[in-house]
Formats: sequence, structure tokens, C-alpha cells
Amino acid sequence: MVRFKIMEEKKYLKIVRNSGVIAIILGVITPYFAYAASFFLSPNDGSFTIGKSFAVGVFVSSADQAMNAVSGVVSFPSDKLQVTSLSKSGSIVSLWVQEPSFSNSAGTVIFEGIVLNPGYTGNSGRVLTINFRTTAAGAAELRFPSGSVLANDGKGTNILTSFGGAVFNLGDATPSAPDTTTPTVITGTPGAPQLSSSTHPDQNKWYANNTPVFSWPLPSGVTAVRTAAGIIPKANPTVVYSPPVASRNLDSLNDGVWYFHTQFRNATGWGEITHFRFQIDTQKPTLFNITEVARSDQTLSKIKFSFDAQDETSGISYYEIKIDNNEAFNWEDDGSHQFETAALFPGKHSIFVKAFDQAGNWLANTAEFNIEPLKAPAVTDYKKSLSSGDVLTVKGVTYGSIKVVALVQKDKEEIKTYTVDSDQEGNFSFILPDKVQNGIYSLWFYALDNRDSRSLPSEKNIIEVKPTQLESAGFWLSDVLSIIVPLIALIILLILVILRGWHKINMLKKKLRKEVFEAEKTAHKAFADLRVQVSEQVKILQRASVRRKLTREESKVLKELGEHIDTDEQSVIKEIEDIEDQVK
Repeated sequence: MVRFKIMEEKKYLKIVRNSGVIAIILGVITPYFAYAASFFLSPNDGSFTIGKSFAVGVFVSSADQAMNAVSGVVSFPSDKLQVTSLSKSGSIVSLWVQEPSFSNSAGTVIFEGIVLNPGYTGNSGRVLTINFRTTAAGAAELRFPSGSVLANDGKGTNILTSFGGAVFNLGDATPSAPDTTTPTVITGTPGAPQLSSSTHPDQNKWYANNTPVFSWPLPSGVTAVRTAAGIIPKANPTVVYSPPVASRNLDSLNDGVWYFHTQFRNATGWGEITHFRFQIDTQKPTLFNITEVARSDQTLSKIKFSFDAQDETSGISYYEIKIDNNEAFNWEDDGSHQFETAALFPGKHSIFVKAFDQAGNWLANTAEFNIEPLKAPAVTDYKKSLSSGDVLTVKGVTYGSIKVVALVQKDKEEIKTYTVDSDQEGNFSFILPDKVQNGIYSLWFYALDNRDSRSLPSEKNIIEVKPTQLESAGFWLSDVLSIIVPLIALIILLILVILRGWHKINMLKKKLRKEVFEAEKTAHKAFADLRVQVSEQVKILQRASVRRKLTREESKVLKELGEHIDTDEQSVIKEIEDIEDQVK
């Protein structure tokens, strides 16, 4: 990407625009052309939708002679356009003889001012900026019915020779393709470049980017590219790039309407020129005031605000509005500059608004306001206690011929809303459509007039609904049964548990008796075997005694062993019998 400075290209534009080039070719130079000046408008064309704002700059060109005074009238169709404001920001005028003014009924803008020494010399001196808003569809032409540019020559010579007008298409704006021109048709020269911008793609829109990028495809055979950028819509490009380039970046441009021009050259010569308009606005709106429109009645629920917002370059596009903590929404001015809120509840409120210009820059402001409530309805008659199935009726008084909103809540259930009308005297009667049921009812009311203004809610009225005698008896029986039935069920369950336990115990006893019997049998057998073994050992000892007589101690041991076996057998049998008795 190749970057360049706009000042260099302006120098080339000045040479091209300078009538001296033509004069040299013609061999004729006259004072008339030497001191030519002109008025022109920028932009001089474009499409804008109904209700949109846009800015048009009034410029003077005096390249060959310093000028020191301007005056003029710009006319516009008042049935299609309305001037919202005039801006002198960036003007070359130092002293205004007559402050710029406008008349939307006459469709005119008038200005007259002086440029102090050494005056102004150049191609694009901004005089003022006119901010328009579209009001109707169609073609809107701007022109100069009259004007003058006085030279800084001590004589006040009027050097104004031409006026440049503008025509705008008002209605549904559609993106336009770049314009093409062919200064001199030569067979075989390249066609118009297919110019596009990744940063400023739509020529009818404003962008907050002041470093635009342009690109174009290079057809075969192109040997050079010529470009230019400036505020003149149909200028000839002057800066040549050979070998050719396919894109350009522009650095830090001022706000306003610009034009980029591109042209190809091949072996035959230079071809058609493409002109691409791009619009830059990097500054937020310069002014935004919010004023509440005076109210004759402080209970009005819909509040009007006057928005006074100004943007010198692209104009105000829309407003983003946020009331209290609600979700923000966009609103477009219809030309009245007045916004009306939806119906709001009584109390203190705040409004936060952002004014956006056509490029998306914004300036914010906020305001606080208060809505007074209507007088709350007063309840005059109702029963504080009702029986189930009764009809709930409440009487009260409020404003005459007004809506009364009743809010009813039973216990912790969802709140239900009903509406009744008061009579001319302000009396109202509310009857709950459904018969009441047992519980606690809460009722409160607020008034609502035909302006959607409302009162604060009245105090809550509490009504207790009790059951009838029959229902009370039923409730008593229900309460008694609620105790007896679970008790009977508990007793039956306990009996079943006992029976099941008894059954298990019997089964366990049978099992124990069997085990005891087996133990007794096993014990008898074990002692019998033991007795047999002991007897055998005794016999062996007795046979041995034939050969050797037993000692007294050995005989005693044998005797005691027999006695212990008998005693232990009797003890074990006795314990087993005791266990058997316990199990029975």
C-alpha cells in the first residue's frame, strides 16, 4: 500500500484548475480569468432517506487572487428540506457583517462576512455549514440566487464568476456506484477502474474513520495509474504511479465530503476516470440539550422532552434513549425535535439519551423528572370476615367517571387484576367474580384515567374467609379420622410385627431344641468313648500290674480319673438339660 499527502495532490489540482493552463494553450490571458472566483457546495449530490439529517458545506474558490469579503444567498426547497442549524466552525470568515441566518418558510440561507488581511487565496475555503433534515421525497435542488466575492485589491472588485449548485435525491437511499468520466475518448484506452473501499464502502454514508483505503483490480496492459483526492467532485487525477499500484491509503483527513479519483494508462493512452465519494466525520455532536416540555398537569404519565442536538459535519441521525433501568431503544426525530415517553408510573424518573450523528459518533445527556400521582381510591364498605362460598363485595369512592383497578391476592397465590368504572360522583363497587374460599384475601386499588395517569395504590384491605358449620363438622371429623386412622394402622402394624417375631422365635426354639438334642447325643457318645478309652488304659495298667504291683499313688490316680469322668459327664448332661428347659 502506498501512502501520500493530500497537500501534494491539492497542488496538482490547483494547477489543473488554474485557467492559466488553458490560457497558455489558447495564447490568450485576460484579467477576467486571472481573477475568477466561484461559490460551490459540497457534497453536490447524494441520496438521503426521509427524516435523516445531512450537512452541506458552502465553499469559495479564489485560486489566483486574494479575496476579503463574501456574501450570498443559498436557496432550497422548503417543502422537502428544513434547516436545523448553521455552523461557522472552520470558516475562513473573520468578521460577520451579517450573522448567517435561515428561513425555512422562504427556503433561504443568507450570509455576509469579511476575511481580514491578507485575505484568502485557495480552492476550498469553507464559508459555513448548513445542517439539513429531509421532510419529503423527491429531488431537492440547492443553488445560489445571488452572491459576491470581493478581491483584496483596495477597490472591492467583485471577482465572482460562477456558482456551483447541488441536487439531492430524497427518499429511499441506495448505494451508488462510483461515477466515471471520459475526458477524451481514444479507442483502445483502458476502461474506468473498478474502484472500491474496504473502509468507506457506501458513498452515501458517513464514517468515523479518517484513514480511508481504496483498491482496484489492475487489468492486463495497464502501465500506469493516476490518482487524486480532494473536495472537488469531478477533478482529474494528477499523481502518477508507474509501475501501477492497486491500492492507496490516505492519512489523517479532515472531516467532510471527499472524492477519490483514479485513472488507468496503457500503451494507447489514459482511459476513463472513476470518481468515488467518501464522507468522514470523526467528531461527536457539538451540542445536545434535553429540556422537559412544560406540563400544565404534573400527574401526566407521558412526558415530552425537547432535544436540541447539533452536529456540524454529518448531522444528527438518531437518539438512543434509556428511561430508568429499562432497556434502551432507538428513536428518530420526525422534525419536531420532541420525544414523548410511554405511560410511566408516578414517582421520580431519569432519562439518559445519546445523540448519534450519521457516522456513529455520539454525545450523551441526562435529565430527571417527577410524575405526581392521582389521589388513591378510598374503600368505604366491606366485610372483614366471610364464610366460604360467600360473595366478596367492596365499595369505595374516587374520581368521577374513571377506571379503578382492583388487585386481589388469596394467601400467597398469584395476584389477580380486575377493572371497574366509577360513576359520575366517583362511587364504585367491586364484586369478585368467583365465590370466596377458605383463606385470607388481600385487596387494594388504584385509579387510572384516560390519559394513563394513575394513583398510588390504596392501603390493603384484609378479609378472612372461614368455613361454614357443615364444613366445620366435616373438618372436625376429618381431623379425628386423621388421628384415628393412622393409630389403627400403627396398631395393626405392631400386631403384625409381634406375630412375625413370635413366629421367628418359635422357629428359633425348634432349631435350638434340635441343636440341644444333637449336643446331648454328641456329649453322651464322647464320654462313652472316653470311658472306653480310659477302661482300655486301665486294663493295660492292670495287666502290667501282674508283673509289677501298682503303687498307691498310681492306683489313686486311676480311681480319681474314673470318678472325674463320671462327674464331668453328669455336669455336661445337666447343662444341656438346663438349656433344653430354657428353650421349651
